Amino acid sequence: MTWRKRVFDLFFVSLLLVILAPVLAGLLLWLLWKEGRPLFYVAERMKGVDQPFRLWKLRTMTVVDEDSGVSGGDKAARITPAGAWLRRRRLDEFPQLWNILKGDLSFVGPRPPLRQYVEAYPEIYAEVLKSRPGVTGLASITYHKHEDALLARCATSEETDAVYGRICVPAKARLDLIYQRNQSMCYDFDLVFQTIGNLFTRRAP
Repeated sequence: MTWRKRVFDLFFVSLLLVILAPVLAGLLLWLLWKEGRPLFYVAERMKGVDQPFRLWKLRTMTVVDEDSGVSGGDKAARITPAGAWLRRRRLDEFPQLWNILKGDLSFVGPRPPLRQYVEAYPEIYAEVLKSRPGVTGLASITYHKHEDALLARCATSEETDAVYGRICVPAKARLDLIYQRNQSMCYDFDLVFQTIGNLFTRRAP
């Protein structure tokens, strides 16, 4: 990550933490009232082929003893009503401002993958993770709805993993590499504003 991109991240994350602190506090109180503890979902993600970190989100699903793989139709029943509302508006990702502050994430970049997919597709992620993972990015904006539709039809974790690995991983990688080849501060601003615009135009199903 270039020093300009890091300065961009630090400036805006500091600004947003000040502006959004009351919003996050309100969300935490609302989530505590609606769903109880735990309030956060913390899970391992990868920022390099051999660099794990702990990604923070607001909890949107019921807690189980063991969980693995991406979310598909096989996990839909675990999404809480409050969690569904948070996901539609991407408010569950507010705590990732902490990950940006620590340097685990940038605002813009490929979404950080699970270790199991990095290990299954090392050649793909060796290229994709040359960019610091981000909260949003070209693949997130362009492919998110299609990915959700594909995975929603999966009835088992095995089917979800197969569809994600066979279709979603290479499709998102192509978009992430397009971003990587064209990355600039202006491009990052454009993708951030597209993400904000999508949040305001998104409607509940």
